[in-house]
Amino acid sequence: MAHLDIHELGAALKRGTRLLGLDLGEKTIGLAISDSMLSLASPLETIRRAKFTADAEAIRRIVEDRSIGGFVLGLPINMDGSEGPRCQSTRQFATNLIERIDLPLALWDERLSTAAIQRLLVDEADMSRRKRAEVVDKMAAAYILQGALDALRFRRSGPP
Repeated sequence: MAHLDIHELGAALKRGTRLLGLDLGEKTIGLAISDSMLSLASPLETIRRAKFTADAEAIRRIVEDRSIGGFVLGLPINMDGSEGPRCQSTRQFATNLIERIDLPLALWDERLSTAAIQRLLVDEADMSRRKRAEVVDKMAAAYILQGALDALRFRRSGPP
């Protein structure tokens, strides 16, 4: 399976399956899951990164247990729109993942996702730094996945 754009991903999904959102960090992978209607993203968990094989196996278990039909992986594009080494690493992770788990995958611009979640957790939830560190990755994955779901919904229904 190749990397798809978000609209191709929507068309490639089997009816009733969910999307798994991933926020790939150097030390962790934040995970979020959609509902089966592809409307709402919810934080799921954070995986502490190990070797790729172990990361992929942890993701495979979730795919099998949760009726996952595809992936949305956050792409860390620079603020000026350019792609740096982190994008290259993310694209390689995506390629490796779909070689092991044959599901459609779309890359989604994740600019400001972690910053937005950090701001929300500090300003709205008044959460301590330690508590934020425990949830920020899976919350960022939900933020990324929700953006992709909103784009899918907008495409299907048109502007309000």
